[in-house]
Amino acid sequence: MCSGSSTAPKADADAGAAARPSMAAMGAQHAADPHNAAQAGARYFNSANAFNVKLPPVPAHRFEDEAAQALAQGAPTGWTVCDQSAALGCGFPATTPLMLARYGRIAAGQTLEADVVASGLICHVIAGRGFARTDGETVHWEAGDAFFVAGGQRVVFGADDADDADAVLWVVTDEPLYALAGARPAPDARLRLPTVHYRRDDIARQVALVQAASPDAGTSGLAVVFSSAALEAGRNILPTLTLSLNTLPGGAHQPPHRHNSAAITLVVAGDRCHTRIDGEDGPWSPWATLVTPPGAVHSHHNGGMEPARFLIVQDGGLHYHARTMGFAFLGDA
Repeated sequence: MCSGSSTAPKADADAGAAARPSMAAMGAQHAADPHNAAQAGARYFNSANAFNVKLPPVPAHRFEDEAAQALAQGAPTGWTVCDQSAALGCGFPATTPLMLARYGRIAAGQTLEADVVASGLICHVIAGRGFARTDGETVHWEAGDAFFVAGGQRVVFGADDADDADAVLWVVTDEPLYALAGARPAPDARLRLPTVHYRRDDIARQVALVQAASPDAGTSGLAVVFSSAALEAGRNILPTLTLSLNTLPGGAHQPPHRHNSAAITLVVAGDRCHTRIDGEDGPWSPWATLVTPPGAVHSHHNGGMEPARFLIVQDGGLHYHARTMGFAFLGDA
């Protein structure tokens, strides 16, 4: 009697538990008796199934064919997008979940329009001379320059025909962030974020100043970081994005490090260089675009004699604002 009375409740409890579905397997729950579309649209999850969303990881990648296509002799005017949307599982063009890089080829005397939904366009001139015309403003640029124009406006890029030379641009935006949110820039974005032009001579001067200075402990290398009068306090080129020109002397390397921001890197100059990401080496090629996934351990290596230079755009503005950058060195290479 004692044995039977002590085991029956446990057996009943086990049977009851087996009959109940697990929280994780319940799936999305709907309103029981919706009276309108707003109620019918409600969905309910629980603490077991709401936090197990599985997304594809951000792949490390080298966009070499896209660079070669944009730089090919006689290539037509147009955009070449560095798109990883299929690998990322998103329904809009994206190089990383929050950034999109593209090359723009403009034949001499022709124009190329960009009407993007983004906070702004970060542009570097790979080759040629030309102009960027926005609402009531024109920037005249040449190879080696960088410039920024706010989003929410039509931008027309044109290549000068005086030298009969085509122009090539590298442009990075935060379009995927706006596509994800279904948002558009505020109408006054161009007033809050004025156009900024970084001339190649000024950039070279800043690189020389950095190289001549004594490096401070804890810095990730010798880099010039681009900002503006409007965003000077945050040291960013956009509220969402950061831009830096990194340099690496011949025979040198960066110590391995990581950060929570994704990085898009443009190879500007460098012979026998490579980037190591999570233990895998990726050789550089001229003007290739490299993707460093967020959180990945990575380092840059210069096996040649000449200094290497590479532009890096990160979604660092978002992480700085959220206090989630998580930058850390991880020892020597």
